[in-house]
Amino acid sequence: MAARKPVPLVFGGEPLTADRARTMRWTATGLLVLMAALFIGSKQLLEVHPGWGYLNAFAEAAMVGGLADWFAVTALFRHPLGLPIPHTAIIPENKDRIADTMALFLRENFLTPAVVARRMSGMNVAGAIGDFLSAPRNDNEALDNRSRITSGAAELLAEVLESLDPDRLGNQVRTGLSNQVAKIDVSPLIGRMLESAIADGRHMPLMDGFIRWAGLTLEDNEETVREIIHARANAVLRWTGLDERISGSVLDGLYKLLAEVLVDPEHPLRGKIEEGLEKLAHDLQHDPKTRERVESMKRDLMENPAVAEWWMGVWERIRRSLIRRARDPDSALGEEMRKGLAELGSALKDDVRLQHQINRFARRTAVGISTRYGGQIVQLVSETVKRWDAVTITGRIESAVGRDLQFIRINGTLVGGLVGVTIHALDHVI
Repeated sequence: MAARKPVPLVFGGEPLTADRARTMRWTATGLLVLMAALFIGSKQLLEVHPGWGYLNAFAEAAMVGGLADWFAVTALFRHPLGLPIPHTAIIPENKDRIADTMALFLRENFLTPAVVARRMSGMNVAGAIGDFLSAPRNDNEALDNRSRITSGAAELLAEVLESLDPDRLGNQVRTGLSNQVAKIDVSPLIGRMLESAIADGRHMPLMDGFIRWAGLTLEDNEETVREIIHARANAVLRWTGLDERISGSVLDGLYKLLAEVLVDPEHPLRGKIEEGLEKLAHDLQHDPKTRERVESMKRDLMENPAVAEWWMGVWERIRRSLIRRARDPDSALGEEMRKGLAELGSALKDDVRLQHQINRFARRTAVGISTRYGGQIVQLVSETVKRWDAVTITGRIESAVGRDLQFIRINGTLVGGLVGVTIHALDHVI
């Protein structure tokens, strides 16, 4: 059976809270009426027996105490009996001063950096988030919470990507990437990669592929090679037809050379190519002229309008794909985000060092917010209360504390009666 939730006593005017306050008000009023009836009834019986005098004194003093507390409680919220008695309707008449006092109290006791830091130091924010995110997969409530978070995050991502100017955002991303690339000295990086590839023999498949590509390129351009040789041959060679034989021999020799280099790992030409690659790797790392040429090529490439246009096309496809995946409930984006949240929760839950760092960040953030925006927060409270009309603020405060104020009336009635009995008894003793 589900546990019953407690009824909150808040300034929101909960219906049940208002009903309980109204019940206590009628109880306190009924007790005052009862004391009046006892006073009138016991007054008629004073001659019958002296004991009725104690009841009469109790009822009389109880009426005085009850009426005094009724006046005091009523004077907080309105004019008693509608009479404009001075220093009544205290809350409606002084709501602006009350708003400023509330704001000052909140500022000095809750939003000071020392108080916020002390409060945050005892809170494990990262651990609580970790417990929430890493709940077991068979926990339906946790799964629903994670699904709501991921759905909201995905929709927020889609809204942000749609609302921002795609060209401006793409240019900002491109500028950011360009700035980062500009800071990287790519020449030594390429040189180390090439040197490592040669040392591990990982350049061999690339060399084989280049040789095959050269053979296919030569095959596709045989007629061009023949035309070049024919154009450079003299008239005698062309008249005798030797230029055709020469061009055929050249092509056959090139095909044979490429085939030998391809099938023979120890071919001298491979060695020459490797020597060239090794020298290139060394120059990329240590030769200032080579490094400057590579950097110049990198700058020219980054400043080329064609590259910028290519990047904008890539970015637009990425943006539209993200929006489509974020809005598609069957896409893998939601599941990836849920897995990511669960992994983040496990890390926050188990990694004490990470918890410490996040808790410290949360504490510093809260202290910073209280320092920088504490005045604006309390100003918001003050201005909100000031905007309430007198009826609203009276109803909300009375709804929140009205039940306790009616207990004051009841206590005042009973305490007044006891004081009256005591005075009556002392009067007879003395």
